Amino acid sequence: MSASTSHVVVAPDKFKGSLSAAEVAAHLATGLRRGRPGIEVREIPLADGGEGTVDAAVAAGGRVREVTVTGPLGSPVDARYALLEGPGGPTAVLEMALASGLAHTHADDDAARGSTSFGTGELVADALDAGARRIVLGVGGSASTDGGAGLIAALGARLLDRDGAPLPNGGDALRRLDHVDLSGLDRRIEDVEVVLAADVTNPLLGPDGAAAVYGPQKGADAQAVADLETGLTRWVEVLACVGVADARAAADRPGAGAAGGVGYAALALMGAHRRRGIDVVLDLVRFRELVEGAALVITGEGSLDEQTLFGKTPVGVAAAAGEAGVRTIAVAGRTTLTRAALAEHGIVDRYVLTEIEADVAVCITEAGRLLEDVGARIVADHLQELS
Repeated sequence: MSASTSHVVVAPDKFKGSLSAAEVAAHLATGLRRGRPGIEVREIPLADGGEGTVDAAVAAGGRVREVTVTGPLGSPVDARYALLEGPGGPTAVLEMALASGLAHTHADDDAARGSTSFGTGELVADALDAGARRIVLGVGGSASTDGGAGLIAALGARLLDRDGAPLPNGGDALRRLDHVDLSGLDRRIEDVEVVLAADVTNPLLGPDGAAAVYGPQKGADAQAVADLETGLTRWVEVLACVGVADARAAADRPGAGAAGGVGYAALALMGAHRRRGIDVVLDLVRFRELVEGAALVITGEGSLDEQTLFGKTPVGVAAAAGEAGVRTIAVAGRTTLTRAALAEHGIVDRYVLTEIEADVAVCITEAGRLLEDVGARIVADHLQELS
């Protein structure tokens, strides 16, 4: 492959706690150019549908919209999302965590019971106001376990107790839910495509559901988990009673338990379809176009471990690159995976910072310098055929 038609694609996720995906890409690109001046490098910062997804959309040409929304515990939160123009109209790329995430609360029992997804619904409403024809909802890092009730309330639904009074926010309050009035639900949602970007396949209810599996991570003790489960069950039953045709079936669908049940609301009430986060992001950034004719793809994330093999960025990138006949190398801060395990998923080689620098603290604080050294080493090891 000639240098005139060949290029290198650098498409990493973030190194959490150290560098953003864009910074990782930039340092690797610097090292590649040091190793071979004049080499064409295409930097494509990525995410897997969670943290960094909006940044990936912005890096791909999206414009940022900043919105003040209701945080998970009711205080105002400054959030943002990206709008990407396309032939069918704008696509809004939302991260639930920016509006309704754990970073805006504290992991204790009260927070687990009271946190709401209302702010995420306000982001959706703003995207509709901005003319979005497609909404990508990335749902990692949520604070709430309210089944998406807050999201739906922000879009105009009314959740009422047996006296006809509005319910307060939070999953715990759903135990007192008696009626849901959907007459005010924003009908514009019927005319847009909604994509639930979620790797989670959990159902809404039961031992593998939103409350049981993820509630403790949000501070819920055993009693709170049981109460939140009761509330989510009530949410499903009341929606079925008011005529939501898919209310019960949607609770069992893969991804319904994502983000404390926001996945359920998206599937049952917004007509969403679920896709793996990395697949959604690869489409948003037009990865398959950019990888055509490449000599090599370099991907990576902070830790290559067992989770990586279940749809995280490096494996998704390797699969897409493999379809184009391009080799993939991974770079990481640390790894628990063997080269053979990675090779089974299309990653032909890997470079690990802790194998270059034994001091983990140095790997974190000086990751940029180390990545530049790795970039130059990759040129020597894998790109000698370029002339």
